[in-house]
Amino acid sequence: MPSTPPTSPRTPVASRVAPASYAPPDPIGSSPRTVALASLIGTTVEWFDFALYGMASALVFNKLYFPTFDPRVGTLAAFGTFAVGFIARPVGAVVIGHFGDRVGRKAMLVFTLMTMGVSTFCIGLLPTYTMIGWWGALGLVVLRFAQGFGVGGEWGGAALMIVEHVPSAKRGFWGSWAEGGSPAGLALATAVFTQFARMPEAQFLAWGWRVPFLSSFVLVAVGLLIRLRIAESPVFARIKASREEARVPLLELLRTQPRTVLLVAGTRVGPNTVFYIYSVFMLVYGTRVVGLARHTVLDGVMLGAGFMLAAVPAFGALSDRVGRRPVFLAGACMTALFAYPLFVLFDTGSSVLATVSLACAFVIHAAMMGTMVAFYSELFGARVRYTGASLGTQIAAMLGGGISPFVATSLLPYGRGAIAAYMIAAASVTIVSLLVVKETRGRSLDG
Repeated sequence: MPSTPPTSPRTPVASRVAPASYAPPDPIGSSPRTVALASLIGTTVEWFDFALYGMASALVFNKLYFPTFDPRVGTLAAFGTFAVGFIARPVGAVVIGHFGDRVGRKAMLVFTLMTMGVSTFCIGLLPTYTMIGWWGALGLVVLRFAQGFGVGGEWGGAALMIVEHVPSAKRGFWGSWAEGGSPAGLALATAVFTQFARMPEAQFLAWGWRVPFLSSFVLVAVGLLIRLRIAESPVFARIKASREEARVPLLELLRTQPRTVLLVAGTRVGPNTVFYIYSVFMLVYGTRVVGLARHTVLDGVMLGAGFMLAAVPAFGALSDRVGRRPVFLAGACMTALFAYPLFVLFDTGSSVLATVSLACAFVIHAAMMGTMVAFYSELFGARVRYTGASLGTQIAAMLGGGISPFVATSLLPYGRGAIAAYMIAAASVTIVSLLVVKETRGRSLDG
């Protein structure tokens, strides 16, 4: 009986211990362009769903689910349900991140897309206060929590699927495609929502607002077909093959990199805060304070999101040349400087100047967003990267983005200066955190 040839000392560890079921990723679904496009489309669908809720909370939910309240209090209540989604995001980051670091990036991306799709579709079917009383508001809270849970694990997975596939020298550019889903989803959601917002008020509130939520299921189906075709991250495939997964990723993360989690959260507070002021609160400010038409402000948000979509990969590419920190820091400083002029331009009552102000705000914002994916991915070790990148960003989302429309609305009686000061304070947290964290460009992702 022939003996088994000895294992060569040069044989890679992964090949000696890989389970029989392991196979290298399919090269058809692992090219940078294919993976980046799949992540872009998937995140676009997810942010389309999330953005719809933000617009509806500013323009619809206060009237349909909190009609017994004073209009301003009703808006605050609607923004309270909006914030619930952000409270759920760190929970989703921990739970989905755990399985993303143990089971795989791809499986969790399919799960998050399904979670978002089902919850958004159900919001479109939810009875209002006049039909079932406060049960409608409770259903809104539950479905919003489900949305936030899905998004909490979406960003980290989409980011890692790109950066763990692409060459180090192009990590900023290709990684920015995952972040491009945010403005793309916002622009698409705004375009769809605006068409129905032009309807007579009675028809819009009766059924028009529901159509965008129901139609999102078609986009989810398209996103699923695309995500199922891409290969697993090669970095995770190597971890899986060598059986080096973290047993409890969260505990390992908090034992080895707790400071990094806090720094990521700090750098992300400013971008999250101002993004939801631009995309959600300015709908309230423009229509109720300045007196602009509803579709005018929505058109401004849509145009600004379009400019941001074009600018994000440009800033990502720039970070490949000069570093992540300088580009991110420049965006944070410009955000603070532009906070007050944003409201000054809006207060002119000119639809053109209001649109220009939003376009400038979103382009400045792109400098921060374009660097995030590569920056945060490079900060964490491979065994806990999904959990770390997700948790850090979603803590910031809860502390910044989730409450910013609520806080800004609460500050309305104190004038535009108070709201601008709030934005400057949030940007300052990001600036200080960036001055502490180290540059990451060129780091290996296998460590």
